Amino acid sequence: MSILASMTGFARDSGTLPDGSSFVWELRSVNGRGLDVRLRLPPGLDVLEAPLREAVGKRLKRGNLSATLTLKREDRAPRLTPDPVALEAAIQLVLEVSARLPGAPVPTAEAVLSLPGVLRAEMSEPDEGAEEAKRKALAASFAVALDGLVASRAREGAQLTKILDTLLGEIAALRDAAAVEAAGQPAAQRARLLENLASLLGEGDVRARVPEERLAQEVAMLAQRSDVREELDRLSAHITEARTLLASGEAIGRKLEFLTQEFVREANTLCSKSANVALTRVGLELKAAIERLREQAANVE
Repeated sequence: MSILASMTGFARDSGTLPDGSSFVWELRSVNGRGLDVRLRLPPGLDVLEAPLREAVGKRLKRGNLSATLTLKREDRAPRLTPDPVALEAAIQLVLEVSARLPGAPVPTAEAVLSLPGVLRAEMSEPDEGAEEAKRKALAASFAVALDGLVASRAREGAQLTKILDTLLGEIAALRDAAAVEAAGQPAAQRARLLENLASLLGEGDVRARVPEERLAQEVAMLAQRSDVREELDRLSAHITEARTLLASGEAIGRKLEFLTQEFVREANTLCSKSANVALTRVGLELKAAIERLREQAANVE
């Protein structure tokens, strides 16, 4: 049997960029009706969003994916540059003060430069080549994390395949049990009809007082209303189709979810047509097994 892919998975990749910054990618996916990709990127890296979305679309068909990039930048010391206007004004002020204080030591350059506003911090402009290298490294790491997520979803899918196959076997067994119980419905309905008539008519042989032909007609009508052969046949067909889907190994999630709705419909009709307690009990067990199948099918990509 081929292995399905689950929509649930997690992957992580980390590294260090050429400028010394460290980063971590974390990818998480959960169930979703379609493919919904949410990227959380630090400021200045929005240019990565389009190619990353495209990469996800090529690997995944369904699921809500959250991809978060955490970037820890290395602290870069700013370059201090003197402000020409402020420096000239500071020198003039220091000289004037020094001239008015005979015998005072001549102010040092360090003292002048330490005055507020004389020096200003300037950050070096980022090198475009270095920025491009950083973006390529982050995209490559994302591809590694995406591979890990696909592998994680495949591992989940392997377990999911076993669970679905087991549930289908359980449903098939309950379907067969329902067929056995349904086969005895006409006889049980005839016996119940005779019992009810005897209660209404009082003592005496009911069959002597009610024509056999009339009894047969009533039993036939009851049997027709409680005939579940079509429902059982359709359940068999649905089980076969579900197993065919599991064997295909494709992204069958939507098809399987629709098929489980058909399972539910047939089980509900079978229970509504049941004319004996045993068949009703089997029908309820069948509905419970189908509900478990539906819940698990919701995880399939």
